[in-house]
Amino acid sequence: MKKRDSPLTIPFSFAILLPISLLLPSSISSQPPEATPWPPQFHSILAINSSKGHLHVTDLWYDWPNGRNFNIIQHQLGKKVYDLEWDNGTSYYYTLDENQECTTRHFPVGILRPNWLDAAEYVGQAVIDGFRCNVWKKVDFITYYEDVATKRPVSWAFSTGTAAHVITFEVGKVLDDPNWQAPVYCFQKNRSMTQSTWSLMRQISSATLVI
Repeated sequence: MKKRDSPLTIPFSFAILLPISLLLPSSISSQPPEATPWPPQFHSILAINSSKGHLHVTDLWYDWPNGRNFNIIQHQLGKKVYDLEWDNGTSYYYTLDENQECTTRHFPVGILRPNWLDAAEYVGQAVIDGFRCNVWKKVDFITYYEDVATKRPVSWAFSTGTAAHVITFEVGKVLDDPNWQAPVYCFQKNRSMTQSTWSLMRQISSATLVI
């Protein structure tokens, strides 16, 4: 007579742990992703479309260790303007043409921190500029898009309608020190930009980096 096989028994402790172990992966994956902090230093070229439809290209140099940020802005078929920002709250807005315009402003805060997206609300994924992105919103003011595959920023858009699109993103690239010096006429008295140029510069600065 064939011996009857005994039923398979599972140890009690393993039986308790097995359902828990099966649940762990889903509970971990349900956590929303966090935006990748910006690298301490990088160079990026941005294509920016303002809320009024004006186009310009910004050459952005971010240098957190040295407390400085530089936006070199070329308007479509227009002038080139320079927005030099320091972490002590001082900003210089100037041109290098024959008009030698310059305005100096002092703000209560300095440049963006690398972790400026902390506490941003994750709102899901979207495809923008052909890239599958994770998307965050912060204080109902800015929407930030980060490439799922590479964790690089792809775009950010403001509630005003202005949007920046990242064309290049070079981590660790640093602009040579002599280029960070504002021109001497920025330190002369009664030297200022025209009101129209100043207003435009502030709009551009806000579109490039939220101070």
